[in-house]
Amino acid sequence: MTSQSRIEWTEQTWNPTTGCTKVSPGCKHCYAEVMARRLHAMGAPGYKNGFKLAILPERLVQPLQRKKPTVYFVNSMSDLFHENIPDQFLDEVFSVIRQTPQHTYQILTKRAERLPHYFADRGCPQNVWLGVSVEDKEYGLPRIDYLRQVDAHIRFLSVEPLLEDLGEMDLTDIHWVIVGGESGHHARPMREEWVENIKIQADVTGAAFFFKQWGGWGVDGVKRHKKANGREFRGRTWDAYPAMQAVC
Repeated sequence: MTSQSRIEWTEQTWNPTTGCTKVSPGCKHCYAEVMARRLHAMGAPGYKNGFKLAILPERLVQPLQRKKPTVYFVNSMSDLFHENIPDQFLDEVFSVIRQTPQHTYQILTKRAERLPHYFADRGCPQNVWLGVSVEDKEYGLPRIDYLRQVDAHIRFLSVEPLLEDLGEMDLTDIHWVIVGGESGHHARPMREEWVENIKIQADVTGAAFFFKQWGGWGVDGVKRHKKANGREFRGRTWDAYPAMQAVC
């Protein structure tokens, strides 16, 4: 079945595919890869090949079996727009999404260049929140332009792990910005002024701002467990969602 999520900005996870390959610096310490190794060792279904890409059509029915309106993060353990996932399987995934309008589906990808091509003659369902990962200037920022080409009801950015100051960003038609630092033993630090820069620009454009975590490094520059570093930024938590302010 689908799984209850520990991710702060969603409710459940749905993984019709598992596994992935690295495409940019944000992938270096992939949490899903670490988790997949554990699940493989436990003999969990869907992970017999560890973190190698696996397409799991038997999981397509899972959201259909849940009547209660639910927010699903699609492919927390993969990338739905991975180049080795055929369009035909994506069509099946989106067929399920269209059949379950009571649910909200959050889809996040680093393969942003595939988005405008796939949705060009299909359209993006109203119950999809479509997002891209933005970890740095070189790889992350260009993904925003690809995302903007899709007529999605909600467009969002997951700026996690934030690896550098992103400078000036074009947040036109972006409805939600999530920011977070990296966690784990090899976490790379995130600085307060980098977060501040994004928060200011989100405020200017009216994008909802969600601060997920400091991760493995605190605002004071000290490395410790992410729970000890907490989620506060500028003395408070920022948990804004975009649903009531999107205009497309």
